[in-house]
Amino acid sequence: MTNNSFSGSKYVRRGEANHDAEFSCSVQELRSLMELRGEEAVARIQESYSEVNGLCARLRTSPVDGLDGKSEDIDRRKEVFGLNIIPPKKPKTFLQLVWEALQDVTLIILEVAAIISLGLSFYHPPDAERQNCGSAAGGVDDESEAEAGWIEGAAILLSVVCVVLVTAFNDWSKEKQFRGLQNRIEQEQKFTVVRGGQVIQIKVSEIVVGDIAQVKYGDLLPADGVLIQGNDLKIDESSLTGESDHVKKNLDKDPMLLSGTHVMEGSGKMVVTAVGVNSQSGIIFTLLGAGDEGDNEDKKDKKKEEHKRKDSKGKKSKFSRIESYLTCQCGST
Repeated sequence: MTNNSFSGSKYVRRGEANHDAEFSCSVQELRSLMELRGEEAVARIQESYSEVNGLCARLRTSPVDGLDGKSEDIDRRKEVFGLNIIPPKKPKTFLQLVWEALQDVTLIILEVAAIISLGLSFYHPPDAERQNCGSAAGGVDDESEAEAGWIEGAAILLSVVCVVLVTAFNDWSKEKQFRGLQNRIEQEQKFTVVRGGQVIQIKVSEIVVGDIAQVKYGDLLPADGVLIQGNDLKIDESSLTGESDHVKKNLDKDPMLLSGTHVMEGSGKMVVTAVGVNSQSGIIFTLLGAGDEGDNEDKKDKKKEEHKRKDSKGKKSKFSRIESYLTCQCGST
């Protein structure tokens, strides 16, 4: 009875859920919604959507039957709301790894010692000083030692080069293996969703906004969502907030479920509201991965502002000179 009445309401009819190709929620609106917590989030949902079912209606989905699973609808949602993929940070090149290996303090000391040794090996004192320094027999030995003196410095440099290359190659191979393992895990990881009234498992990368996902004990949430139905659901949000206490989720106090968090107790269903870079974990990863690029952009912006200021100051000085010249001409007349 509950299923029939629930699916027959104005919010969850499948014809209405998938009839319109456009959506009544924007990406920015959903991102701002998922940034709220607790009673504030509940108040926003009631104010903007009346209830969670209203949010489902705005997303053209059904809380009972989910999406219809048509490829056109799925592709449209991926185009509007994005893919459930967080682009990995750009891998370091082999030259960058070599440069990092050269920053070791011990290797720097060895490099300096090798350069000094090579410099001293190629230094020859004047002939007069060499004659006064020792006998003729000793001079032959000193000359042979001086000719072979560069070998010590070259050996030190060669050892440094070998250590740097081996270290960089090991780091490069480990990073390559780690990325391959990560891609393999992402491809094999699946999650349970409801599509067309049937419970199926799909790849995490195929989850889209509007999917009705089933969460249970032990799951790692792959996307942000709002709880539709919960049964003693407790979430570990330490990966995002740093708090070790488990957070109890329910419709009345805190229905917000965040990607990257673990389900520690209970089960439930949620409507997916943000995926990929638009989810909370995706936003954090994007900020961490784009730190260097952001610094470079800030430097470029500062340089542009400085150039603009200099140009404006130059123009003002020119105008002031013209004004002073004109006032002098007027005074003389």
